[in-house]
Amino acid sequence: MPGPTPTPVESDLTLPKHVDVVVIGGGIIGASAAFELAERGVSVLLCEKGRIAGEQSSRNWGWVRLGTRDPREIPLMQEALRIWQGLDARLGRATGYVQSGIVFGASGTRDDENLTRWLDHVEGLQTGARMVSGPELDGLLSDNSMKLRSALYMPQDGRAEPQWAAPAIAEAARDRGAAIMTQCAVRSVDVAAGRIAGVFTERGRVRCSQVVLAGGAWSRLFAGNAGITLPQLKVLNTVMRTSPVAAGPEVSLWSDDFAIRKRSDGGYTIASGHENTVDIVPDSFRLGLQFLPAFRQEWRSLRFRFSRRWMVEANEDRSWLPTDVTPFEHCRVLDPEPSQKVLRRAWANARKALPALDSAEIVQSWAGLIDVTPDAIPVISKVDAVLGLHIATGFSGHGFGIGPAAGRLVADLVTESTPCVDPTAFRLPRFTDGSKVRPDAGF
Repeated sequence: MPGPTPTPVESDLTLPKHVDVVVIGGGIIGASAAFELAERGVSVLLCEKGRIAGEQSSRNWGWVRLGTRDPREIPLMQEALRIWQGLDARLGRATGYVQSGIVFGASGTRDDENLTRWLDHVEGLQTGARMVSGPELDGLLSDNSMKLRSALYMPQDGRAEPQWAAPAIAEAARDRGAAIMTQCAVRSVDVAAGRIAGVFTERGRVRCSQVVLAGGAWSRLFAGNAGITLPQLKVLNTVMRTSPVAAGPEVSLWSDDFAIRKRSDGGYTIASGHENTVDIVPDSFRLGLQFLPAFRQEWRSLRFRFSRRWMVEANEDRSWLPTDVTPFEHCRVLDPEPSQKVLRRAWANARKALPALDSAEIVQSWAGLIDVTPDAIPVISKVDAVLGLHIATGFSGHGFGIGPAAGRLVADLVTESTPCVDPTAFRLPRFTDGSKVRPDAGF
């Protein structure tokens, strides 16, 4: 069964010869960066090897959440929540955004204590976040048979439609003058005297002085060909959607057993609350030591396996010339097989917990490859070794909700404006300057 179909975005017919900035990657991060830059009067080319939002940006859960984020992401996510609230009006298009609230369930004492500790990170920020239990929790999750000890309730959090959002943002960028090329891979950057001079695409060269690499799961491969070391791996997440349900919950819910959010069509998006699949590939060994703290922390939720992915990545070119056909052209859209075991378990758990789902059917299932870093927070950074090159990747499954603010921060860095938040935590050199690189252990 193929993955979800994002709103189609037609390609421009002609590749521009010169722009100020080329953005590589048409997911929500790249589209948001292009939109923010174009709105400031910067000439932009958004280049996508496949289709806009063809990969993880249309395959994620659709959550717009502050709850349980790494503390280093909280200021940027607060900015994102402010953007989401007025985004449809700015775009002139629907993203499906609803401030519905999210409930993070605690199944035992340990979870309850972790969630309560996490609340300290948002104290004084006027988020409305609080722990709930008993009748208040049951009121949020009407007609449920779960045995949650308590839950973290985030009333400011919400949801949007992944198949709508990035295409809407990309089209709004075009409204403001951005050029959009789909089915057009950027093969490599053109560097002269240590500075960006342009990019080589499969359709020809484009002159520019700035490049934003927002290639998601492909970013490490592209960066490596440019001589930039970017520690990033891929994690597979499996998702399903249901037919419309008459009386399901309005709030989104995360629990150990499943995660669920209402869709604009009345159905639900459902996934496992904790299971992710990690295909063992050559990079698993190249980057194993850097990712070891993350693996130790998350070992309960990761399922390691050998699969066909090993041969795919082992046979991929890792360096090439601008005249070569690249891996980005050999694979236009990553469309991995979902895990049937994860689907069955999450669906059974969700139906047991929420009787309203008894009348629903699974309409579609899919999987996506998430770009992850050793500390599970993104890289949003200039590249010191190549003037004019910026990277925005490694969002570690947190990218959809934070995407509009990440695009704004990228635009701030490219235009050398005062950044909307302090970007220090997201700098690329943290992997090489002796910093302690590991996920936050608070939750």
